[in-house]
Amino acid sequence: MKPQLFTLKNGLRIILVDTKTFPSLTTLLLVNAGSRYENEVNNGVAHFFEHMAFKGSKKYPTALDISSLLDGLGSEHNAFTSKDHTGYWIKAPTKHFATAIDILSEMILNPLLREEEINREKGVIIEEINMYEDQPQYKVWDLFETMLYKGNPLGMETTGTKGTVSKFTRQTFLDYMNNFYSPQNSIIVVAGGLSAKENYQQIIEEKFAGWMGNGKNKYAKFTESQSKSEVLVYPKHTEQAHLVLGFRGLNINNPQKYIQTILMAILGGGMSSRLFYEVRERRGLCYYIQSGTETFDDTGYIFTRAGLNVDKNKINEAIKVIIDQHLELVSGKFEEKELVKAKEMFKGRIILSMEDSNNLASFIGRKLMFEDKLIDPTKILAEIDKVTKEQVVSLATRLFTAGKSNLAVIGPFQKEDFKPISF
Repeated sequence: MKPQLFTLKNGLRIILVDTKTFPSLTTLLLVNAGSRYENEVNNGVAHFFEHMAFKGSKKYPTALDISSLLDGLGSEHNAFTSKDHTGYWIKAPTKHFATAIDILSEMILNPLLREEEINREKGVIIEEINMYEDQPQYKVWDLFETMLYKGNPLGMETTGTKGTVSKFTRQTFLDYMNNFYSPQNSIIVVAGGLSAKENYQQIIEEKFAGWMGNGKNKYAKFTESQSKSEVLVYPKHTEQAHLVLGFRGLNINNPQKYIQTILMAILGGGMSSRLFYEVRERRGLCYYIQSGTETFDDTGYIFTRAGLNVDKNKINEAIKVIIDQHLELVSGKFEEKELVKAKEMFKGRIILSMEDSNNLASFIGRKLMFEDKLIDPTKILAEIDKVTKEQVVSLATRLFTAGKSNLAVIGPFQKEDFKPISF
């Protein structure tokens, strides 16, 4: 499995990954644009346009035309919007590739963007915003990032707000596409059981060679200035409390990012992790608990998220246990076998995820987009194997700093119910 990279004359990069397995493939179009490229006026436009791309094009005038054709391929298809990129994907039998790429090109290059469809979709997106408001385990995540990146677009919600999306017009989308949807700012990945008889590069070029534009990804860089621990409490009647507790972390190109991944895996990366055992199994204080990382081009964070009993005394007990486990790692009080287990778990999950062409396409495409290089997954496995206990302890000491802790809680509480983290 050796990815091949081609660049069209207009700057569009194409990656072909032949897994030499089943006759199915994923065609993924990535655009380096998301909510961090927005402002207080157009917040939510990246996510909204993702919806509008499926609402009709010159060749396929209605949403039903597009969905009927995709269903007729026996495909799975969807799209997503994140802080820093947007993706559109179609997973289908290999023999239908030409049709899949034709549909994608129409959606992106020739969307109709009818005013009546825009107005209709406003209601859909407002209900999506309402849905997340009713799902505190997701809402608390937005609260955490809002606190962490206050004053920067990274702290804005990807869906936008009811106020912003209700004001969007056709011109809003045209301006947005002109600024960000360009071949130089995009990548197409085709991954799966490719056919030796098909010239994938030529087929893509026929559909996308005429795509013009000079849109470049520009965003307001985040400058870290946190000097004290922060707490954000969102009072809401819930049957379960939800929290995210985290610290500033590494950016996506930091050479220590895999050490950071292993550090958080030891802490709360699985059902045998320290936090799962100490908080859930031993004390019964939570239903779910998980630790992980989030990385961006210029910043990042590490986190632990949990769903707990609404008794604030039990939540504070859980917070103390969580922090105690952070400090155990700083002190190096973990066994070598925990390090080995975390490494094998992370490597195994990479290997298993690569069985799915959608995951593979996303993995390869995002590496090129954000790290500017094709990366063989096996090389990441080798990097993980190199991580030592000394490196984990050193990074834990650097990251787990009291003055850089952040806690977001959602539930029937007030801010005074929780104090800033102290070591």
